Amino acid sequence: MNLALVDPFVLAQDCPEAMTGKLRSGHSSCIRFNHRGDYLASGRAEGTVVVFDIETNGVARKMRGHTRQIQSLSWSSNDRYLLSASQDCKCILWDLEDGTRIRSVRFEAPIFIAEIHPTNHLMFITALFEQQPVLVDVTDEIPKKCTLPSVPKRSQAEWEKLSTRQQTLDEKQTTTVAVWSSSGEHVLAGTSRGWLNVIDTRSRQIVHSTHLSSNLIVFIRLTASGRDMVINSSDRIIRTVHLPDFTDPKTDFDNLRIEVEHKFQDLVNRLSWNHVCFSATGDYVTASTYMNHDVYIWERRHGSLVKILEGPKEELSVVEWHPHRPFVAAVGAESGPIFIWSLLTPQRWSALAPDFHEVEENVEYVEREDEFDIQPLEELHKRRLDQEDEEVDVLTIDPGKADFNPGEFRMPVLLDLDASDSEDEVIAIGTGQYRRKSPGRGQQWMNEAEAVENADDTAGGRKAAINGISKAPNGTKRRRAD
Repeated sequence: MNLALVDPFVLAQDCPEAMTGKLRSGHSSCIRFNHRGDYLASGRAEGTVVVFDIETNGVARKMRGHTRQIQSLSWSSNDRYLLSASQDCKCILWDLEDGTRIRSVRFEAPIFIAEIHPTNHLMFITALFEQQPVLVDVTDEIPKKCTLPSVPKRSQAEWEKLSTRQQTLDEKQTTTVAVWSSSGEHVLAGTSRGWLNVIDTRSRQIVHSTHLSSNLIVFIRLTASGRDMVINSSDRIIRTVHLPDFTDPKTDFDNLRIEVEHKFQDLVNRLSWNHVCFSATGDYVTASTYMNHDVYIWERRHGSLVKILEGPKEELSVVEWHPHRPFVAAVGAESGPIFIWSLLTPQRWSALAPDFHEVEENVEYVEREDEFDIQPLEELHKRRLDQEDEEVDVLTIDPGKADFNPGEFRMPVLLDLDASDSEDEVIAIGTGQYRRKSPGRGQQWMNEAEAVENADDTAGGRKAAINGISKAPNGTKRRRAD
């Protein structure tokens, strides 16, 4: 939409208002915006990765390589590479220039989450199911895997005070989620017993540990600056933490204190939270709820609940906030569509022309003498022919109008129907020929109804044939000639 047509007071709002749209291509299980915010990656339940164009709501890429549900997605810093992690124990690094696989890495356990390094797209961190996290370098054809520790760092005095049972429990801890710091020099990992470990990337050792919760840490997300963190744990409490500057050489990790800033929870209904994230500016925290269809938004300045976005009549799983706009997308857990909440923007039609004015009530208009003069048909026909001779280039993107730097990556436009449209709606009927799938095709309940109806017709026909009566095409009965 042209921003000149939008009320500037509406553009100044920083929180979405209502559900305004829906995206659908298969059953989505996870989503992730790229850093520019012009594309939305979606991982599907059967293992396909789909990239949506936010401006057109169309499918820009469709990549197949996994055999089970996609668990997480991660974009590189230049938005050219996309890392997908699946329950099939495999991570794939995609090149969005042509949709090809750069690297494919297999692990010995299903993957909770995988995140690309902030500056090096050939390095990523993974958190595995009931195993230690792994730092992977795929610069060479054969990936290099380095196992990272999960046992929290304690002082010698604290270790001596721990009982044998506590020491055993610490050694059995596993990392459930791991993300990079803004510089990529440290890894922030949450454990199954509520510890937050800060791991140095070079030495691959834990330099600091903080106990934030007594329960499992489900998810961690940082702001764009990397100085604020939101944590979702299984105790139904969302915590926000302000992080120190880990790149500062004066940082003393031994005496470092990481304290919780705010705690967000529903004390009345005791709701559990499926997924959490920050807003574009980091001023808001949003979360989707377990067995609920609402999206909660809290304001971090005072720690208060500011809005509850009403969604569809199904549970919402993953929720993501657009990196630059008041725009929220969430995945329906049951049917798998992507629901969108944004601002309701009334258009200002007075911006179309300088002499156009909006009025609150009807006024008498005095037309000009030559305003509605009839033009000669020959002139109109000549003008129409001149316009048809103009060649319109719909593929070239003007850098000035697209508002991006020439050195940045821009995904090529894909015009292939099979790769750009939803495979749920288009089927191939021949070489290079496609048609829309019928509305009831593939639905089990309709197939069962058709099977029962056909079975009844077949049984009735056989019974009639045995009795010596057959059914004519026009519906009349006739007796078989003996």
